[in-house]
Amino acid sequence: MSLELTEQEVEKICMEAEQQCPPVTSIDRLETIYSVPTLVGSGYSRDIKLYPSLELCIFHETYRDLTIKVPENRHLVQFKVLLSGVEDSGNHVLIDAKQSYVGGSGIQRRLKVFLPQSQPQVGVNIHIQSHLLSQFFATPTGELPAELQPLVRGDDWQQVFSPKTTEAMRLVVQQIVDCPFWGATKRLYLQGKVFELMALQLSSIMCDRQSAPETSLKPSTIARIYYAAEILRSRLEQPPSQTELAQQVGVSDRTLRRGFQALFGTTVWGYLTEQRLIQAEQLLRCDNLTVAEVVHRSGYSNQGHFAAAFKRKFGITPKQCAMGKKLAQD
Repeated sequence: MSLELTEQEVEKICMEAEQQCPPVTSIDRLETIYSVPTLVGSGYSRDIKLYPSLELCIFHETYRDLTIKVPENRHLVQFKVLLSGVEDSGNHVLIDAKQSYVGGSGIQRRLKVFLPQSQPQVGVNIHIQSHLLSQFFATPTGELPAELQPLVRGDDWQQVFSPKTTEAMRLVVQQIVDCPFWGATKRLYLQGKVFELMALQLSSIMCDRQSAPETSLKPSTIARIYYAAEILRSRLEQPPSQTELAQQVGVSDRTLRRGFQALFGTTVWGYLTEQRLIQAEQLLRCDNLTVAEVVHRSGYSNQGHFAAAFKRKFGITPKQCAMGKKLAQD
């Protein structure tokens, strides 16, 4: 069953659930452990306050195709890495096991976050106040380095980044999840690992910015291209034609093609195919769907073509995926 709730409704459900099943404090009193309300899913999160303005959340949660409507809000600096799962907020950002997230402070736009039920959400989430970021990373003159200034936007719109999740990042996240210490030693260990993870993500952002090709696209055009990508993801079964899509977002065919190549490194059709296969992989892990049903939902008319494309991308057949076999790329 698919759910669409406002952020306030989710918070109300969580508070009501906590009355029935109060959060638990770990033996060393560092962690507060919350259970996911059964109405929206299952699993748990472990919240740890490492500094007065730095919080770590370790989570293992599974949701029931949940969409959360998030209002415009003031956002902290956030670092997030998933070992498993998908968090799709349309043209804002996509987070999965390959692509992590760094969000700056400032005003976050209104958005919808979709959490599919096909994979558990496993990973870590770090929130840090902008003043603490400035305190830790300031230069000897007391200023925040220029490369980190986009993370502190005050009353302006926040900036977000999607650094590729590297093996080094995954290792650090797993070490955080499996922390072998407790008490004061545990706090010290987790502080170090959190800053190590932040450094890895920030380093990846800096490398991406230095190696990224220059683009002449205007900010308004970039926003239209991201909107076009969101439209494609929402209409995988019956997508608009390239000309219709360009008209819908208000750009020319040429600009649409150039924008997808610059922002996603592929054509419009290539992007659509990629998103169809990603959705198919998620749907195949749902016990109540057949391969034929997944083929139809993913916008394919030929099951053989679908199977060949799926195996090229994931290294296993759709049937093997439906039976629970791990992806060859995992």
